[in-house]
Order: sequence, then C-alpha cells, then structure tokens
Amino acid sequence: MSADAHETPPVDLRERAAAALTAARARTAALTDPVSEPDLVAQHSPLMSPLVWDLAHIGNMEELWLLRNVAGRPSMHPEIDPLYDAFEHPRAERPKLPLLAPEEARRYAAEVRGRVFDLLEHTPFEGTALLDSGYVFGMIAQHEQQHDETMLITHQLRAGAPVLTDREPDAPFDPPVAAEVLVPGGPFTMGTSAEPWSLDNERPAHTRDTAPFWIDTAPVTNAAYEAFIADGGYEDPRWWAPAGWEQIRTHGIGAPLFWRREDGRWLRRRFGVTEPVPADEPVLHVSWYEADAYARWAGRRLPTEEEWEKAARHDPATGRSTRYPWGDADPTPAHANLGQRHLRPARAGSYPAGASALGVRQLIGDVWEWTASDFLPYPGFRAFPYREYSEVFFGPEHKVLRGGSFAVDAVACRGTFRNWDLPVRRQIFSGFRTARDGGA
Repeated sequence: MSADAHETPPVDLRERAAAALTAARARTAALTDPVSEPDLVAQHSPLMSPLVWDLAHIGNMEELWLLRNVAGRPSMHPEIDPLYDAFEHPRAERPKLPLLAPEEARRYAAEVRGRVFDLLEHTPFEGTALLDSGYVFGMIAQHEQQHDETMLITHQLRAGAPVLTDREPDAPFDPPVAAEVLVPGGPFTMGTSAEPWSLDNERPAHTRDTAPFWIDTAPVTNAAYEAFIADGGYEDPRWWAPAGWEQIRTHGIGAPLFWRREDGRWLRRRFGVTEPVPADEPVLHVSWYEADAYARWAGRRLPTEEEWEKAARHDPATGRSTRYPWGDADPTPAHANLGQRHLRPARAGSYPAGASALGVRQLIGDVWEWTASDFLPYPGFRAFPYREYSEVFFGPEHKVLRGGSFAVDAVACRGTFRNWDLPVRRQIFSGFRTARDGGA
C-alpha cells in the first residue's frame, strides 16, 4: 500500500454528506439566529462582509453547484447571483448592495437546502469528478463551514455585548516532557490523491525530502509571546521583515490584536468579553510578520509548509503519511479542539491523544499556524472545479497556514488541508509554532 493509500473510515458517504450539511447549517443558525437584524445587516469591519451577506451567499453557492450544476435546474433567483459573487464585489462594497433582508436570506437558504436533501437521496456518487464519492456535496459542506468561521471572525470584530455562549475548554491535559521534537530527515508523502473530499490545492500526493529539523511540541503561548513584548520585540527592527516593520510602525502595533495593557497586566477582548490574557493558551490573532519576528527573536524560525506537514502526518515506523497526526480515524473531542465547541484555544500541551507519531501536539485545531512558505501549487496541480478557489491566490503575496483552529469544523480540516492569507492579517484565528534546523 502506498503512503497515501489510506482509507477513510467505513461510513456511508451519503450519510456522511447529509451529516456534514446538517452540522454546517446548525452552526450557521447558531451564528445568526441570536443576532439582531441591525447587527446582521451592519458591516462590523471593512475586512468582513455583513453577516447577512454570508448567510445568503451560502445558499447561493449551494444552489449554483448542487441544484444548477448537478441537477440541471434553472436559477431560483437569477437577479441575486451578481450580489453574492465573492469576486464581483469586494467586502467593503457589500453593505451598499441591495442584499436580501435577513428573513429573506434565511428562507432562501432553507428552500435551497430542502431541495438539496431531495437531490442527495437519489444522486449517484459516480460518473463525473464532481459526483465521485459525493465530492460536490462535501465541497459545499466545507464551503459553509468556512463561511461559518468567517462569520465567527465577524463576531470577534463586532462591538457590543456578547451574543454567543461559551464554555471553558475541558481538554485532556498531560504536560509534554520535551519542549521540542526532532523530526528525522528523508522523504515523505505530502498532499493527497486519496482523500475523497480534499480540495484542489491539497492534490496530488507527491514526494518531498526534508533535512532533519526540530519543531515545538506545542504552539507558542501567550506567556512566551509576552516575554517577546517585554524585551522590546516591537521596538527592535532586527527581528522584523522590512514590510512587517513598516506595518507595525505605520499602524502603531505593539501587541496581538485585541490585547491592551491596563494596570500592569495584559487584557484581551474575546467575543465581547474582556478578560486577562491566559498565560498558558496559544497566542492568537498575530500576523505572519509578528510570528516571524518572534521566531527570529527566539533564535528560531517558522517551519516551512512541508516541515509542518511532515511533523503532522509522517510516521517513521511505517513510512506512511496518515490523514491526521494520530492516524487515519476522524477527529473526536479527545483528539483536537475543533468545531466551535469552545470559543478559545485549549491550553498549550493539551490533547495527548491527538499527538503525532513523533509526539507533536495540537497540530490540528486550537489555532491556525503560520508557516514560512508562500502559497504555491503542488507539482501536477489541476484547478478543480473552479480556478477562483485556489489558483488565483497562488504566489508570494499569500503565506500558508496549517492545522485549523477552534473555529474550524472537522470536515474542513485534515492533515493535508491548506489555508492561506496575506501576511498582515490578524483578525483570523492565527498563532504559530517555531522550528530550527536539525542537529544539537
């Protein structure tokens, strides 16, 4: 069996698709139902769409790919298609568009979903690349969950009293013995050609060769990042890429987004609640430039994307690359902090059951992790089913993030999943871990 020839768990793919779509819609409702109509239609940041735009866009994307493309049905509301085309209107312009009102958006999305479930019952999962293994249904479930994460970011940016309920992470915790792990050099299989719902930028599986390297056992914590701040990290250009130095000086940045100093301690705002910054949680809401500067200050560096994936998926004992750090089984609450079960990361070093074969923890969930790598295609990449998902973003302008966060659902997170963003972005649920070259 080849290194990428793992099997997904033996669950009927039609049931899996129905469950994934249902879970995504329940989360969409949880993110929009408690919100007042003025807050749904308001733009809480020029970086984000109004929540009501995301709500209708989810339905429009589902109608486009499942009802029109798969079922061949005519457009239900052709007049709204341009309003919800993400490439036709930048986010800053969307509040000015004649968008569907909240109740209209809900009815539209619900009507589409009802027709989709009828379609799901009898559509064959074979015959075309879109239908094989129910790919297009999985793609739509992932799309909705990705917009749910986007809406959760909007909730974090939103001013005013909290509207989302929260509970403390109850993650299994057993402090790791070592602060870093040595990953042996040599070849491994990166990417996938076997994961049925993997997206185009994850494909195809191919061989990469890495030199030995050390990588942090857990993500960098708030306490460690506070030491960087206290040591004048934001005042010393030695640690910063030139564009990053310009960014923090121009905008007066001196700490992660949502942090503030008060009465000699650091506080943060988290979904409408102000609280002390917890020392043992992974640092959150830092840009690539901030992550890179911290790593340089610490005498280390960010891992490359291939190093990150090797640490997460490669099992030296078998030579295989697994679906997740812990193996091929789907995530459970014992493995990772996913799916908005909590509105914060678990403390660093949690989830020993989710560790990789080499003992690296929290590679999946908690915080997206910046890597040193630009977002580029794999050898043999083929855009599918549309260029605008990945191909138009390839290049040095975007940096790769890996691993997901507490805001990511398991359907849109796996060992091969690739995220990307501009290196200035801080509103996303981003953190990092560091690495260094192998040896003593």
